[in-house]
Parts: sequence; C-alpha cells; structure tokens
Amino acid sequence: MALPLLREELALLDGPTLADGQPSWTLHDPARNRFFSIDWVTCEILKRWSLDDPGAIVEAVGIDTTLQLGIDDVEYVGQFLLENQLVQPQGPKSARQMAERLARQRGSRLKWLLHHYLFFRIPLLRPDAWLGRWQRVAGLFFTRTFLLLTIGALSFGLLQVAHHWDSFFASLVDHFTWDGLSSYGIALFSVKLLHELGHAFTAKRYGCRIPSMGVAFLVMWPMAYTDTNETWRLTSRWQRLHVAAAGIATELIIAAWATFAWALLPDGPMRSAAFVLATTSWVATLAVNASPFMRFDGYFIVSDWLEIPNLHERSFALARWKLREWLFDLGEEKPEHFPEGRERGLILFAWAVWIYRLVLFLGIAVLVYHFFIKLVGIFLFLVEIVWFVAMPIRHELKAWQQRWPAIRTRRRSWITGASLVAILIMFALPWPGRVSASGMLRPTDVWPVYAPGPAQVQRFELQEGARVTAGAPLVVLATPSLQSRQAAARAQVEQLRWSAATAGFSVDSRSKLQSRQDQLATAEAELASVNEELAKYAPVAPFAGRLRDIDPDLHAGIWVGRKERLALLVGADAYEVEAYLDEAMVKRIQVGDRGLFMIDSGVGPRLELTVTNIDADASRVLNAGMLAASAGGTVLTRDRRGLAIPEYSVYRVTLAVDSPVDSLSSQSWRGKVVIRGDWEAPAWHYLRNALAILVREAGF
Repeated sequence: MALPLLREELALLDGPTLADGQPSWTLHDPARNRFFSIDWVTCEILKRWSLDDPGAIVEAVGIDTTLQLGIDDVEYVGQFLLENQLVQPQGPKSARQMAERLARQRGSRLKWLLHHYLFFRIPLLRPDAWLGRWQRVAGLFFTRTFLLLTIGALSFGLLQVAHHWDSFFASLVDHFTWDGLSSYGIALFSVKLLHELGHAFTAKRYGCRIPSMGVAFLVMWPMAYTDTNETWRLTSRWQRLHVAAAGIATELIIAAWATFAWALLPDGPMRSAAFVLATTSWVATLAVNASPFMRFDGYFIVSDWLEIPNLHERSFALARWKLREWLFDLGEEKPEHFPEGRERGLILFAWAVWIYRLVLFLGIAVLVYHFFIKLVGIFLFLVEIVWFVAMPIRHELKAWQQRWPAIRTRRRSWITGASLVAILIMFALPWPGRVSASGMLRPTDVWPVYAPGPAQVQRFELQEGARVTAGAPLVVLATPSLQSRQAAARAQVEQLRWSAATAGFSVDSRSKLQSRQDQLATAEAELASVNEELAKYAPVAPFAGRLRDIDPDLHAGIWVGRKERLALLVGADAYEVEAYLDEAMVKRIQVGDRGLFMIDSGVGPRLELTVTNIDADASRVLNAGMLAASAGGTVLTRDRRGLAIPEYSVYRVTLAVDSPVDSLSSQSWRGKVVIRGDWEAPAWHYLRNALAILVREAGF
C-alpha cells in the first residue's frame, strides 16, 4: 500500500523531554504556523516514511530501535497526517477532497456566523522586526537588579496600603462614578497592551518569531492577543513557562510600581492615576489572567508546569471516561494513564472547569440578553446556551448512544437508571411542607413606661425584674407646673361652688346663678383635665408582669426629661413569635399551622407554635431589625434613613407560643422558626419560578 507524500516544507524539531522521561519532537507546519507534538513512535515512523510501505517501515523500526510496532501504528500516523493536512495532495480527486474537508471545517454560513460571533481575531500589527530592535532596552526589565527593586517597591507599597487602608478603600469607593469607570477603561486598555508586550518581548528574547498582534473578540468582548505559537519550538519547559507567565508578571510589576507611586505621591491627579493603574492591574491579574479554567495565561502556566499539553482536552477526556465508569461500569480503557494522584487531580480539575464554565456562560448569556434589544437578546441568549451548555451535553449523550449495546447489558447501568428514576419520583411527588426562617420570640404584652413631660421622681421603689400586679403603681412623678394648675383649678372650683350655694340669699345673687353654674362646670372640666394629665405622672401597671430595662440612675429626687423611657413592663403570661417569609413560603402556610422555635444558641426549650396571623400585604419596613441578614437573620435588607427596607417581598407572620417558655421568659430572643406547611413537590417550586420568569419576560 503506497503512502501519501509528506509536504516538503514540514520541519521536525527537537522537543522537550516528557513527564514520563521519554523524548518528544515537534512537527512544524510553516504555512499555517502550527506545531504538533509527537512521541518517539511517531517520530521513528516519520523518519522512515520515504520507504513508502507500512511493512517496510515496521521492519526498519524493529531493526534500528527496540520498538516493536505493527501495521496499525503506521496507519494511525497516516490518518493523523491526513486529518491535519500534512501530506501532499495526490490523484485527480485530491482537490475535491480538500475542498470538501475545508467545507466541513467551515460548516454552514450560520455556523460560520455563530462561531465568529463567539470568537474571532483581527491581526493589527506585524511586530517581529520592531521587537528585535527594542530587545536591548527591554532586556533591562529582565535583570536581577530590576527584580529586587520591584520587590522592594511592592513591599513598601503594600505596607503603606495596610497602614492607610481606610484611605485606600475610600478611594476605591470614590472611583465608582462615570468618570472613574472611564479612567478604569483607559487603564485596563493600557495594562492589557503592556501585558501582551510582555509576552512578545519574552518570546522574542528566547528566539521565537512573533508574526502578529491584534484584537480578539470573545462574545463581542475585545481582548488583545499576541501570536506566540512559535514557543512550541522551545525545548525547555521553563522557557515556555517564562513566556506564558510574562503577561501576568508584567501586570504584577505595573501593580507594584503603581502601588509604590500611590504611597509616595500627594493627593491629586497623579495619585488618582496611580491608584487606578494599581487596582486595575491587581484585579485583572488575580481575577482573570491567573485563572486556569479558561484558556488564559493561568491555563498555559499550569499546562507547562504539569507538562501536560492540551490540559483541558486531556483532563476532559479522562473525566468523561470516569463518569461513564461511575454510571455504567463499561470497563473501557483509560484515554491516558497517569499516576493515581495525578489522575484524581485531573478529574477534579475537569469538573471544576465544567462548573466554572457553566456559571460563567450562563452569566454571559444573561448579560447578552439584557444588553441587546429583546428579540436579538433572546436569540443571542439561546446561542450562548446551545453552544456552550447544550452542545457539550449533546456530544456526551451521543457517545452514550454509541455505547448503548454495552450500556444496557451492564448491571451498574440498571442501578444508575433506577437511581435516576427514584430521584425524578422524589422531585415529582409531594413532600411534607417545611418552611423555616429566622423569628423573634417576645412577650405579647409589652408596655414602656415613659415620663409624659419634664418631672421629678417623687417615689420609685421597684427593682430590675420586680413582679407587679395589674393596677399596681409603678412610679410617682412630680411636676410643679401641673400641680400649680391643679391647686388653682381646685380653688376656683371651691369658690364657685360656695357662690352657687349662697345664690338664694339675695335678689342680685339669684340673677347671677345661671352664670355661676356655667363657670363652675367649666372650672370642674378644667380640674378634671388637669387631674387626668397628672394621672399620667403616676402610671399603674395595665397588666401583670415584670419590670425590665430600668434606668440604673432612677431614684427619688432625680429629674427626668419629656418622653424619657424609665422602664419596660413585660407581660409574663402570653408570648408570640414574629417572622418574615417570602411569597413562595407564605403560600405554603395558613392560620392554624403548627411550628417549632429554638433560639440561635440552641440552649433552652423547644417551643411549640401556632400560626395566628399572616399579613395580606408585603411589609415595607422590617419591624424586627434583628431579623435582617446584616444582624444575623435571614431577610436581606438595605438601610434607608435608619430603616431596614426588605430587598424583596416579605410578609409578616405572627405565631402564638403554646408551651411554657421557662428560662426564656420576660426577654426577647432570636431563633429559628420551622412551620409545618402544605405538601408540595420540589419540582413544582422550580417550575413555578421558571414560569414566573417566562411570564415576566414575555412582554415586548
């Protein structure tokens, strides 16, 4: 069988030593500037490819080396060469075959459009010659002296930030304006440009050619890029690591010197610019570029560090194999063999990447949906979901379909299927309702004791926690102004009564009797009003209970101000629990449902509850501030003029306490409330939320 001819311009270069100790080689395709890492077996076959016969190649390799190959090994290499277009076109049908292969790669116009919407590059510069001319100047940044100076600047800058953290954080908050955000945009552009130059100068330093630099668009988001494919020429993985880490190192250097400048410069535009440059560099480096979950710098650093090229694809293949073994126990051969610890790490890494990408792409889809007009946003949202979420799942399901004859015969498959059906049934069948939230236990009867106005304490003999009966006096206050008014009103009443009683002794007095009686009625009303006002200065207990929160300075002779709280009378008989539930939870309970309460510390009795009231309208303000999430509760709120405003609709629910409170009496306690609500299928909860979102977004 004749073998296809290799393309004459291909170059076989020495590659790095692999992690298992065997040598490797790099096959360079200069026409497309692509590099292929090949192992010892492939290299020995390619060296003898001119023999033009698989049997002869196998025999020659067996004579010249210790390798024992078969015809299928040569055919596998031939297939690799054909798929990657590394052979010369031969025969009358070669042009058609190449055209068909190109058409398959490009796909339909819709696929081409979707692919170029998701990712495409625009080369802008051919910087190779320019980088060579400036290499000597750039070399100053690779010296040990500059490294030590940068470490010193970083240490000083971070120390100053730690000492002036309040000022640094305040500057961060102050920059969240339109002007500040525009400054961050300019700083981000500058940092990313220097980031790419860091890659370019480092690669050029090791002798690689930099054919292009430009802008890449990921879901229409612009990012600078540098073509450093020629780093595959490097035989040292440390040199490749240096090139991969050069961008991050450049941003860290910028961050270090910008932080140093912020620490030294006085307040003004220059210091603000240094602050923006420093924060942009730190965030862009640590949050984006250092992540190994996307194909950014962190990915290539980890890949070169572990000496595992194509880290994502190889870890994904291993994780998919492990998933099939868990689910179906197919007994298939592993895609690759690694030490047990590394294999486990690669599988966990693949799962972490999948979860990270799922969250990221869902977030991008939501942003795309909201940033475009609704019709276009819906289409682009579906593109994101289908391309990044549904397509990988479809490919895996297709792999299961291909293995279906083996899957349906395995015992593990039946166990997996039964488990899946059981889970679906559990989600579809109603479960006993259980609604939980933070609640506040407090006495039903609470009466604060206030001073109605400025007054002097005349008599107060009760202590903290003293038990009082209904109608018992609590405190006696003296107010000279009201007492003077009382004495004057009483004297006037006595005088008018005497005048009215003696009106019949003379003709003149009898003529003024009606007038005197009217004056007497007015004076008696005035006296009653003053007495009623004075009664407020001698409050009595409206119900039996205990006195709490007594002012420790309260004693006879002391003056108190208007509306000053003196004590709190707490009822000892009835208690209630107040809780706030969202709309979904409120629909599952009704008046009369039973519940339990336990304080947050877990110490104390478990109290039995009964729902007594559910507000029909959502609460605009949270009355019990201790139930806010900022105070340790479960209700998300925002502060507005000292009021706790709920972030979403919550409804106030009141529950009566049916069991003795014992040690929890006479005080308020925060704890967890659990209410036995209506039965509901878990799936219905998620379906209801999804339908609510669809209804909300359906309008154009």
